[in-house]
Amino acid sequence: MSTILKPENHLHTTESRWFAVYTRFKREKVVRDELIEKGIEVFLPIQKLLRQYGRKRKWVELPLFNSYVFVKITKKEYVPVLSTDGVVKFVRFSENLISIPELEIQLLKRIIGANIPIKVEESEFKEGEVVEIIAGNLAGMKGTLIEVQGKNKVSIELDHLGYTLKLEMPSSSLRRQVFMMEK
Repeated sequence: MSTILKPENHLHTTESRWFAVYTRFKREKVVRDELIEKGIEVFLPIQKLLRQYGRKRKWVELPLFNSYVFVKITKKEYVPVLSTDGVVKFVRFSENLISIPELEIQLLKRIIGANIPIKVEESEFKEGEVVEIIAGNLAGMKGTLIEVQGKNKVSIELDHLGYTLKLEMPSSSLRRQVFMMEK
């Protein structure tokens, strides 16, 4: 069964799961505040930056990811989130709503809590990275990226098979593996 189609990636009636919500431009804080008023658990990663305005320097709080907030919801909270002013849509992959692992949210919270400057860049996959295939018949398989040839051709050594497979797939079908560091 594809990872995307697994039940743990969808809304659950009793178990809250994290999902990414896309907001209107520069409305992240307003959306966060409205969701909190509705009693919905929300996480908006914010970093404090020192900005220069002419001769003045000022500390500003800006979202780490433009136009995104994270919500931890059950099925019954889906519509209230979607109907919140400023919310555009839930982030989906191939038309499917995908939950974000609790581990990844906790990692983000730890990074934000460290109060160090963070620069978010969309980056290509690099050789040697551990990745998981998240779409297609091989969804759920993990391996090491051996070679990247453009955006649609990658070579992956699958962990349990011990073989290197040359696959043609978009990089959007891969996800980096996130490892939580021990304290």
